[in-house]
Amino acid sequence: MAAWLILLTIGLPWLGALCVWGVSDRHPKAQHRLALAFAAAGGLVSFGLVLVPSSAVVLSIPMDGVFGDFTFVADGLGVLLAIIAAVIGGLAVIFSNDYMASEAQLGRYYALVLLFIGAMVGLVLTGSLLLMFLFWEITAFCSYALISFHNDDPKAVAGGVKALIVTQLGGVGLLAGAILSYTHLGSYQVNTFLAEAHTIPAGVLSVIAFGYLAAAAAKSAQVPFQTWLPDAMEAPTPVSALIHAATMVNAGVYLLARFYPAFEAIPGWKGAVVVVGLLSALLAAIMAMVANDLKRALAYSTISQLGYMFYAIGTGAVFASQFHLLSHAVFKALLFLGAGAVIHAVGTRDMRQMGGLGKQMPFTRTTFLLGALGLAGLPIANGFFSKELILESGATHGPVWGYLGMLIGAGLTAYYSLRMVAMVFFGKPEEPAHGHDALPAMRFSLFVLAFCTLTTWSLAGGVGQMMEGSLPSHHLHGSGTWAIVTEVFTAPTTGFALGIIALGLAAWHWRSSLAWLIKPLRPLHTFVASGLGFEWINQQVINGIKGAAAALRKTQTGQLNFNVAGVVGGLAILLLILVWGV
Repeated sequence: MAAWLILLTIGLPWLGALCVWGVSDRHPKAQHRLALAFAAAGGLVSFGLVLVPSSAVVLSIPMDGVFGDFTFVADGLGVLLAIIAAVIGGLAVIFSNDYMASEAQLGRYYALVLLFIGAMVGLVLTGSLLLMFLFWEITAFCSYALISFHNDDPKAVAGGVKALIVTQLGGVGLLAGAILSYTHLGSYQVNTFLAEAHTIPAGVLSVIAFGYLAAAAAKSAQVPFQTWLPDAMEAPTPVSALIHAATMVNAGVYLLARFYPAFEAIPGWKGAVVVVGLLSALLAAIMAMVANDLKRALAYSTISQLGYMFYAIGTGAVFASQFHLLSHAVFKALLFLGAGAVIHAVGTRDMRQMGGLGKQMPFTRTTFLLGALGLAGLPIANGFFSKELILESGATHGPVWGYLGMLIGAGLTAYYSLRMVAMVFFGKPEEPAHGHDALPAMRFSLFVLAFCTLTTWSLAGGVGQMMEGSLPSHHLHGSGTWAIVTEVFTAPTTGFALGIIALGLAAWHWRSSLAWLIKPLRPLHTFVASGLGFEWINQQVINGIKGAAAALRKTQTGQLNFNVAGVVGGLAILLLILVWGV
């Protein structure tokens, strides 16, 4: 049963991609309906995976030679991420039925979205390092193609190229780790690696561990690779919700959580993860405080919240990181789709031109506000419970400076969350905007996500017990939902965090009175808005890679024989590397 559920959860979106691609763009209604049907079917089937969590291989595809078997494992960690990708992917497709109604080339759009959903599910359910890398690269390609969907827009194309190059740099770390693992263990199986990682020489294991950290940081847009994500906001907004908030950027967090048992004892690794998470959470929150583009502000908040998940893993709180991943996927998809409804109505992403939209868009306003409650970590919303578990773990098992930094991050998050809500729905615009509320398909997705933002905290006990029973190498100890809720409300750290959040909210409310404090910092505004210098660094790397590519282009003589010889020669070298194990 588990094997069929995995095949269907991956295969239905991929089959849908083929069907939609085969339908002419002259029939947009058929494309919408096909995409919706296959995405919804994949999402519904994914729920069946919660019935069969196990650490055992449930599907194995024999491959000859050095590639080993391509295996799939439906353990708690993979099942959680698979459901998130499939369900939120389905809701993004439903939302697209209204949002993309007037767009051209729907076949290309839906085919890429469905291909991405299936690849993301495969990435988290595969038990083979080599197959994981293959799915990893498919998601990178889909991300690039969807960011650049409006290929007549230079900004969109540049954003897609940037995302591809930066995430590919991290992919090198993942591939190197997989090859080194095979060299010393003779297998690409994840379970084998987790069980026998201690037999790998310490120096080699450290290279693998920090290579995976680089891959995770690039994929999840963490310092110093974070600048690609704000530029990815040139994609259609449903893509932003799907790929760049709720699914693909979570792949890095998943990678660290998956291999945590093998790397936790490596000197400096956990500390490095904490530092990456802390810097990402704080720097991105600061940039969100000054961003006027609604989608870019949300992108910065994504980087910041992913930083909390990295920090949690660095302090040993694997369950808390994945529980917050679930919460974040829900409330951030809600915020992005809510932003999409606003942008669709008023035709701008500039929050300075959006004030007062609450009266014109009451449904969108209410759902967006619920998402903001989750982002700010206020009680009743799911983000409150998961973020408090992270902070509690940091106070108990992490360095004091890291915990204090994360508390500051919580206050900054509250500030920019209220700022977004106020500027879009309650403030006064520089020029009055006229909008309309979300359309029916948009409302459905927004309603489901808003409901989940208020209720998914109740899944904490079930998720914890599912992970405990199917992840023996992680040594997790699951508790019931009521026990977790009680722990959150009785922990001293909760009071500290709520106090800091209250200060963040108050700072926005009384910002006029605090102008004397903010005025000396205004010269830093441009520096912060330009990415704190990281944008320049990343751009130099990208320019260098583009230059190298331009130089290599000269080797393309136009002679077919030479080109074929080059392809075959490159393939032969790659196969020799795999066989030789270097």
